[in-house]
Amino acid sequence: MITDSLIGRKEELFALRTYMASEKSEFIAVYGRRRVGKTFLVRHAVNDEFAFYVTGMDNVKMPEQLLNFTLELRRASGKQIEVPKNWLLAFEALICYLESLPAGKKVVFIDELPWMDTNKSNFTPALEHFWNAWASRRNDIKLIVCGSATSWMMDHLINNRGGLHNRLTQKVPLNPFTLAEVEEYLMDRGFSYGRHEIAECYMSMGGIPYYLSKMNKGLSLAQNIDELFFVDNAKLEGEQINLYQALFKHSEKHIKVVAALSKKMKGMTRTEILNNTHLTNNGALSKVLRELESCGFIRHYVPFGKNKNDALYQLIDFYTLFYFAFIEQNKYRDEHFWSNSYGSGVHAAWSGYAFEILCLTHISKIKQALGISGVQSLASSWIGKYENQTTQIDLLIDRRDQTINVCEMKFAADEYEITKKEEETLRRRISIFKNATNTKKSLMLTLITTFSLKQNPHSGIVQKVITLDQLF
Repeated sequence: MITDSLIGRKEELFALRTYMASEKSEFIAVYGRRRVGKTFLVRHAVNDEFAFYVTGMDNVKMPEQLLNFTLELRRASGKQIEVPKNWLLAFEALICYLESLPAGKKVVFIDELPWMDTNKSNFTPALEHFWNAWASRRNDIKLIVCGSATSWMMDHLINNRGGLHNRLTQKVPLNPFTLAEVEEYLMDRGFSYGRHEIAECYMSMGGIPYYLSKMNKGLSLAQNIDELFFVDNAKLEGEQINLYQALFKHSEKHIKVVAALSKKMKGMTRTEILNNTHLTNNGALSKVLRELESCGFIRHYVPFGKNKNDALYQLIDFYTLFYFAFIEQNKYRDEHFWSNSYGSGVHAAWSGYAFEILCLTHISKIKQALGISGVQSLASSWIGKYENQTTQIDLLIDRRDQTINVCEMKFAADEYEITKKEEETLRRRISIFKNATNTKKSLMLTLITTFSLKQNPHSGIVQKVITLDQLF
C-alpha cells in the first residue's frame, strides 16, 4: 500500500481513475522522462491493487527478462510456472493466470516496458497479440504500460504503424512539476524556502520529483546542491550518464548534441550542430534530434520572421544545462563547488539563461499575467540587424491583437534597476527590431524578473512588469 502523498498530477490522476472505472478493457500508456514520477502516479491511481505488476530490467538480455517476468507471475499466482522460451508463451501464461481470477476488473501494469524489448526478442509482436487477440475482446482488462524511454514509447506505441496502430485506448503524458508544484512538494515535506530559492532549485534540476526527494529540509539550498552533486559519493553522482543511457540506445550521440548546444544558449541550426559534433548528416542525426525533443531535452523552433530552414535547436533541460555549466567544470573535486560559485561570472551567466528557460517553460503563466490567455500568440526569439547594427531579443510574444510583447528576463536578488546605459540599449534594440522587421504592431516592453522593478528616471521605458510570484 502506497502511503506518501501525491503532489499535483490532478488531471492525470483523474484521467487514470476514469479509465479504471470504464466498462471496457483499456490499453493505457503513461509516458514521460526518467525520474518524473510515472510509477508513483500509477500506483496511486489504482491504490496498489494490481492483478499483475512487473518492471522491465535495464541492460539485460531476453532470458533474464523472461525469468523476471515469470518470477513476478509466480508471486502473483502462487504457482510454480515454468520459465517460457519466448514472449508469446510468456503472455499465454499471463492469460491463463488472469482467466483463473474471479470476475471483476483486472489491472495489469508493465513498468519500464521499453527495457523488455531487447534485440531480436519479438517482444512487441507478442504484446500486440496479447492485446489484439485476447485482452481487447474482453471488458475487464486494464493494461497500463509505462516507459522512461519516451522516444521508444512514441515510436512503438503511440505512433505505431504495425499491429498496435490505434490500439492504445488512452495516453497519459507526464511532465515535470511546474514551479507551483515544486513549491507544494517542498512545503509538504517541511522545507521553508522562499520563492527565489525555489526558482533557483528549479533552474538547477528542473521539476523532477526524484531529485527533489533527495533533498534535506535541514540544509540550505546551496548545501543541498553540494550534497546532491559535488561531495564525495554525492547522491546524484553519475546521473548524467545514467540518465541518457537509460533513455537512448547509442546515447553517446545524444550527449554530443546536448554538449554542443550547452555552448550556445540561444540554439544552433542543424548545420551548426553538425560542425560542432562531427556527426554524419543523415537520418540517424534526425532520429537523435527527434528523440531529444520528444523527451523534453531540447526544443525546435523558428525565430521570429524566419522560415523553417532557419530553425534552431535549443537545450532546455535544466539538469543538463546545470551539468555542463557546473558539474562537468568541477575538475578539482571541490565539495563546495556550488556554494563557492555564488557571485561568480559563471553563476551569473548560468542563472540568467536558466531563468530565460524557466520563463519559456511557464509561458502560459506569462500570458495569464498579461491577460492574454485567450489571445492566439506565438512565442519566439529574434536575431537581426538594421543599418549594420545587430541585436537579439530573447523572447517575443507575437499576438493576434496587433501587439508584440518584447520581453526582457532578469533573474535578480532584489528589485531590478534599469540604468541609463541599459535604457539606451533597450531603446536601440526596439528600434532595430521595428525597422528591420517593418512591423506595424504595437511593441510593449515587458520585464520579467524575480521581485519587481525599482522606480527611477529610466524605469518608465517598461510598460509591463511580471514578477516571479506570477510564474507560480
